[in-house]
Amino acid sequence: MKPPQNVVLWFLCVQSLCRLSLQQFPRACTSPDALASKECCPVWRGDSSPCGVRSGRGSCEDVLLISAPYGAQFPFEGVDDREKWPTVFYNRTCRCNQNFMGVHCEDCRFGFVGANCAEKRMSIRKNILDLSVEEKDQLIAYLNLAKYTISQTYQIATGTYAQMRNGSSPMFRDVSVYDLFVWMHYYTSRDALLGASGLWTDINFAHEGPAFLTWHRAFMLLWENELRKTVNNYNFTIPYWDWRDSESCTICTDEYMGGRHTTNPDLLSLASIFSAWQVICTREQDYNRRRVLCDGSPEGPIQRNPGNQDRQRTPRIPSSLEVEFCLSLTEYETPPFDKFSNYSFRNTLEGFANPDDGIANVSQSSLHNALHMYMNGSMSQVGGSANDPVFLLHHAFIDSIYEQWLRRHEPLQTSFPEANSPIGHNRDDYMVPFIPLYRNVEFFVSSRNLGYDYDYMIISVPPSVIEIMSSYFQEARQIWPWLLSAGVIGCLMTTLLNCIIVQNCKKKEMATGEERQPLLDEIQGKTYQTSI
Repeated sequence: MKPPQNVVLWFLCVQSLCRLSLQQFPRACTSPDALASKECCPVWRGDSSPCGVRSGRGSCEDVLLISAPYGAQFPFEGVDDREKWPTVFYNRTCRCNQNFMGVHCEDCRFGFVGANCAEKRMSIRKNILDLSVEEKDQLIAYLNLAKYTISQTYQIATGTYAQMRNGSSPMFRDVSVYDLFVWMHYYTSRDALLGASGLWTDINFAHEGPAFLTWHRAFMLLWENELRKTVNNYNFTIPYWDWRDSESCTICTDEYMGGRHTTNPDLLSLASIFSAWQVICTREQDYNRRRVLCDGSPEGPIQRNPGNQDRQRTPRIPSSLEVEFCLSLTEYETPPFDKFSNYSFRNTLEGFANPDDGIANVSQSSLHNALHMYMNGSMSQVGGSANDPVFLLHHAFIDSIYEQWLRRHEPLQTSFPEANSPIGHNRDDYMVPFIPLYRNVEFFVSSRNLGYDYDYMIISVPPSVIEIMSSYFQEARQIWPWLLSAGVIGCLMTTLLNCIIVQNCKKKEMATGEERQPLLDEIQGKTYQTSI
């Protein structure tokens, strides 16, 4: 008998107390001493050395920035902590060797497992509507556990570096594993605070530029990795929701991501476990007014009212034809490398260009943006959109469309702009706010190079001749002893019969004398007889 869901959740919560969950800022790097030294090279517990250097896993190295000019979208320098990431906070971090990865090189690189990270593994992301009941219940339980499990290894920054008095007065706070990623999405998208009262809104390190798809690919992989660690299930994968041609939100039910509240259409059904969740990082205007950062405090329940969006801006859920047109675009990116780019696959998929001609149109929200707007609630705000668990399923599907394009067009790395992109979006920029460090270009590769694939994209390979004949070979091996025995007996019987015939022939020749000799005299030269 299957245990009740609350029992499963209780067991997972108890189990999680024995493990550490990971992301940034690393707790070991948030002390005044660490900030003063600008070094983030935590000790790996496996050998008690920084970055696991004694075991050859990695070493503490200077952060190497590859400088290239940016576009005109952000005409400032030296005013925001996220510039030249992560050097405002740290200029030395762990650099991991071979297939090792992580803030202190404790993990395996994406797609590798094992004590020495030498074993390859391919994970498969599935359609959420194809999950079994057990898999679906497991997903919901895992997400809920992550929402209430405090990260013991990482914290979030609640103030700027200047507000921390250049690191002498650290401002960091604990946060749950799930909310850690909500905060990361907010932090990379937030406005820039300029001086005592100034503000710059045209800045976003994860949207409106070439890094939109690479940043979210890394973000989803890290989130998936953290969920696996939190629940101690390394076979878990985030599913996707294929929303193409849907007339409504097919996963907005209590069986999946939560149905509609019976009396308040903006809230989730009380029968859904997600109705009890509190959102964070949704009040950016208030943060800007008070000159503060989101500190992870609860700000109310998830809001969602799918289908009641502004239909002038977002008429409906995107269609298969729109996705197919987007995939037909041959250029990953085009100048000016932002939301005004024409015929850009990235800009069209992100939703700032028409999905039927690829011309930039910021008055409309299409494809990726359209789904966010369609949800008409927490999902519709860029900074706080990850509060809604639908975010994960949506972005897994966006990533699968990105993967389709990569396989269809096989772009060179030079297709990703090296320079003149919005700040943070150049090819070799480190992604904000990830620690350990990852460059944009590292995720401009097929998902198969990163250890995962999508169920609907797996190519069926025709069986080889050997595979076809293998069953027959197996049957032949089973009856071989009988065939051999029959062959031996047949040979013995044939030999015995030949002996009897020869003896009879000799007896006849002795009886007839010279009767056969004239035949031999008539045939001269070579005969057809076999010389024995």
